Amino acid sequence: MMAWLVAAQEWIYGTINGYLSAFASNEDWSALLSVMPLGIGFGAIHALTPGHSKTLLASYLVGSPLAYLRGLAVSSVLAATHVGMAVVIALFAAELLTRTLVGAGRAPTVEDISRGLLVLIGIWFVVRAVRGSSGHTHGEREGVAVGVIAGLIPCPLTLFVMVLALSRGVPEAGLAFALAMMIGVGLTLGVVALLAVAGRSALTAAMKKFGTSISVVSRTLDALAGSLLIVFGFRELLL
Repeated sequence: MMAWLVAAQEWIYGTINGYLSAFASNEDWSALLSVMPLGIGFGAIHALTPGHSKTLLASYLVGSPLAYLRGLAVSSVLAATHVGMAVVIALFAAELLTRTLVGAGRAPTVEDISRGLLVLIGIWFVVRAVRGSSGHTHGEREGVAVGVIAGLIPCPLTLFVMVLALSRGVPEAGLAFALAMMIGVGLTLGVVALLAVAGRSALTAAMKKFGTSISVVSRTLDALAGSLLIVFGFRELLL
């Protein structure tokens, strides 16, 4: 499976390079717009590869009592921030990029800030669980905040496309592809969110079946989510 994803990603990079080169030479918007559905597919496939905060999103939603629609809202915020950060960095903060085109898929400073903040959120979840104040403290604003923080890690494919488009003098083509890829990434992250919420619901039902109180269930899941955020956040920081 991973070999197929790597091969698909290499094909995606080559295909996008070809389309941007063609657009730079003839600026045929009809031809570019005709491949936007392909851009959505690129984003969805690319989001299946390692990264994109899928694990962090699932970790948070496992411990959060958010319903399906709010879980989708968190994943949508994450996708929009994830792709949007890449666009902003490419347009206004080129100095944060590594100096080669191959390395243009990373912005180490922003990534470390995001992971550090997620570790702090995880620590707060654990402390909250130990203090017994988990209850109903998860809110929509908290979910949005987690989505934004996790999304601060820029999408490497979007960053690659934007840098490539800027180097060819066609930033508008890069922005069009970024929009299509944001939709694709959002679709994949949305599926992850739905699965995480469903898994949490199943686990909660199982714990209640064996007589566990709602308070204990909430605190347990809070502690689990916090621990996962800490572990995965530190793992990414140390890589």
